Amino acid sequence: MSKPTRPSSPILPPQTERTFFATTRTSVGRSLFQTERMATLLTDVLRSVMRSKGIIIHEFVVMPNHFHVLMTVPEQMTVEKAMQLIKGGFSFRAKRELGFQGEIWQRGFSDVRIVDELSFNQHRTYIDNNPVKAGLADAPGKYPYCSIFLKEKKRKEVEGREGSPDSGSSD
Repeated sequence: MSKPTRPSSPILPPQTERTFFATTRTSVGRSLFQTERMATLLTDVLRSVMRSKGIIIHEFVVMPNHFHVLMTVPEQMTVEKAMQLIKGGFSFRAKRELGFQGEIWQRGFSDVRIVDELSFNQHRTYIDNNPVKAGLADAPGKYPYCSIFLKEKKRKEVEGREGSPDSGSSD
């Protein structure tokens, strides 16, 4: 199995926050994330890393044997460190919480530095359409293990609360 190449340099110290589209696969391409438990756990790890480490996860999709993430890493953090937090955090929790034994990830990952709005939007669209292209959903946002699905679910919950009668008012 080959290690994917990356265009970014881990040698240069980061000075500002930067945005990346990153992808990594499971070991030998196994479909580990086809189960709800594994896919949901990876989603939870992404949320946890976002809350605790200052990484902004703009978009993500968890496919059966890989995931894509569009993220902004804070200054003084490398994209390598961000991916280590995600992959390592998932491996640790999968073994501890789900009793998973064995290799989870391929070595390394691929990344593209996002330098403008056009690139950002192209990668966002790619992430949103990935489950449709793979035949896992018939439209973006209908696949449960992606950011667009979770954003739509949250939007509907907020609209539901706003549309419900105020429990403290009287006629």
